[in-house]
Amino acid sequence: MTTITTRDGTEIFYKDWGPRDAQPIMFHHGWPLSSDDWDGQMMFFLDQGYRVIAHDRRGHGRSTQAATGHDMDTYVADVVALTDALDLKNAIHIGHSTGGGEVARYVAQAKPGRVARAVLVSAVAPLMVKTDGNPNGVPMEVFDGVREQTATNRAQFYLDFTLPFYGYNREGADVKEGVRRNWWRQGMMGGVLAHYHGIAAFSETDFTEDLKKIAVPTLVMHGEDDQVVPFANAGALSAQIVPGAVLKSYPGYPHGMPTTHADQINADLLAFIKG
Repeated sequence: MTTITTRDGTEIFYKDWGPRDAQPIMFHHGWPLSSDDWDGQMMFFLDQGYRVIAHDRRGHGRSTQAATGHDMDTYVADVVALTDALDLKNAIHIGHSTGGGEVARYVAQAKPGRVARAVLVSAVAPLMVKTDGNPNGVPMEVFDGVREQTATNRAQFYLDFTLPFYGYNREGADVKEGVRRNWWRQGMMGGVLAHYHGIAAFSETDFTEDLKKIAVPTLVMHGEDDQVVPFANAGALSAQIVPGAVLKSYPGYPHGMPTTHADQINADLLAFIKG
């Protein structure tokens, strides 16, 4: 496997496909998945002539099931280590869900010349959990429930979670069992400890100041029927905070729209990248 080793000894698995002199696109996956969740996008953009990169976050997929570092700052430090190792310049960074928060924080502090564009897809930014300053957020009790189920009932919880994730619980949905099983496969490859602590990382991290600092062209994409990261308190707000951001919302699309609606999402991503 292709890996880098971070300062604390964690091995980060990554894929790096395509011409080394082509513009790089780096994909950042959501919780509790792996770089495999971007298969449809990586194959599409590889065919378009881009260099495509994706990594498994620490504790996820094929990366080390580290005991520590399951917080957003460490996630981003791992991304810095990988982008430095690959010397990625003028890169497009695309993040889904938790990966969208990771992109926001990475891009906000990236070295000059490293990032050309950013895309936040169904992203957890600016802040998921309900607080006094974020009264429309998701109540903490919801995330406590996710924590409990992850710690004690992970296999069944993950399988059940695929239904709202892909909108397969909606009337008339075209349910694909292979997609559900692939989500479950990715989730169960990772470590339960990393997934447990990662819930706080994606739900309690406030990305507001990161979004304000983004200084590259940014596209915010979000499904209006997202049952995991509600559109009104996420994509709609992020697009208002990022200077000059473009918002594309999708009526009826679920959280997992890069998979369920890959053709449309890929086309819109390509248009933004070329624009």
